[in-house]
Amino acid sequence: MKNIILISFLLLSLNAYSQKKAKNSERVKKQETVVKQNRKETALVYINQIDSLIRISYERGLFNGNVLVSKNNEVVYQKSFGFTDETRQTALNDQSIFNIGSIAKEFNAVAVMILVERGLVNLNDTIAKFDLGLPKWSEKVTIKQLLNYASGIPSIEPALPKNDEEAWQILKNFDSLLFEPGTNYSYNNSNVFLQRRIIEKLTGVSYQEFVSKNIIGPLKMTNSVFDPKFGYKNRTSCYDMDNVRCQELNFISGWLWVDINDMYKWIEAMNSNRLISKESFQTLLNNPYAKNEGGSLGRYLEKEELQRHNGVSYKFESIFLNDFKNDITIILLSNNLNRVWDLGYTIHNLMLGNAYEIPKKSIYQAIRKEAHNDIGKAMETYNLLKEKCETTYSFENPGELNKLGYELLRDQKIESAIKIFSLNINRFKNLPNPYDSRGEAYFTKKAYLLSRNDYLKVLELDSTNQNAKNMLLKIDELLKN
Repeated sequence: MKNIILISFLLLSLNAYSQKKAKNSERVKKQETVVKQNRKETALVYINQIDSLIRISYERGLFNGNVLVSKNNEVVYQKSFGFTDETRQTALNDQSIFNIGSIAKEFNAVAVMILVERGLVNLNDTIAKFDLGLPKWSEKVTIKQLLNYASGIPSIEPALPKNDEEAWQILKNFDSLLFEPGTNYSYNNSNVFLQRRIIEKLTGVSYQEFVSKNIIGPLKMTNSVFDPKFGYKNRTSCYDMDNVRCQELNFISGWLWVDINDMYKWIEAMNSNRLISKESFQTLLNNPYAKNEGGSLGRYLEKEELQRHNGVSYKFESIFLNDFKNDITIILLSNNLNRVWDLGYTIHNLMLGNAYEIPKKSIYQAIRKEAHNDIGKAMETYNLLKEKCETTYSFENPGELNKLGYELLRDQKIESAIKIFSLNINRFKNLPNPYDSRGEAYFTKKAYLLSRNDYLKVLELDSTNQNAKNMLLKIDELLKN
């Protein structure tokens, strides 16, 4: 009888437990459904807001390119706007590949860390160890300093090498460094070039082959290619606002072009430590020699837990924001040198629920053609647009006219540049930069007294401005003579 009672009790307990478990399971499923529904609704809000932002920016001539945004490891928005080249015949799509400029330098840095983790190289090794035939200064420069642009090696770029052989000759002719390694920061491609050559020395294969086998292949970045020529499938070309194709220089080899899907695969691989350890990733994120400058993986803003990297190559411009704290990734790839920086941060503010503004039309773009042909007419257009369309155009941005002034200055249209800088000063009387720019234009004209007055005004508004102090010394010396 006792056994029967015990069995009955156990059966009742088991049944009660099963019912409780089923209810808990049902409750968990309901909660998961609610969470998924909330995420879908939130994503829909993101989609509508981002789409409106980018579409209007495209219509205003501020963006031509591809966009991808993810939240919680899910792509919530992806779209293409504009064309692959200056003919405007072929629309961009998610297979379009772009020159991503300096972002491509991430691949050589991670390749170095792969070799570090394999024990083939140490970050504290000097580059002299690799017998590259470089001068004696190579005995002082370490791999770690190369990765963080703290080597002091001068830039090879002023000489514009047409290939790797010319770059080698330039490097071998440097008889000294810009500074003692590890004491300063100089962002240049000499460091990148040597990273790629060291990888080749250690592995016995080309840099491109090593990256293809150890990075591109494992991550299935199936649409990425090194240094594609014109006519390569899915290749974009950069062009300007006048629909003129920009020149693309032959330069050192090893620049990986990617589409936006492969760019996302790369960022996700870094975040999930699929190629290198978390420790190695952190080593590359943080620049110990210059905390406020970029390292191998762009700039890491520690307080915000945000990685930001942008790359520019002629009219190609790209950016990604990798927000670790909020699990947000934003990528913009463009072949038309426009507002990717502003748009990247605007999308980020939107995703965080912060206030944001849709970028206004560029007053620079509106008057630049006229400014080159008839400066008087350009200034009339400026004043008319300011009177009629002030809320539509970017009149509040001093950089707009400043950019135009320097464009005219480079084109040897000094008087026109001075007029544009003066227009900017009338608009922004309390900012030092417009005076600094006009001071440079007057100096170019050899109107040294007028230049001196502008630089004095710069110091009145910003007593720490070192450029103004240096220019005043230079001007005073010229006036003495």
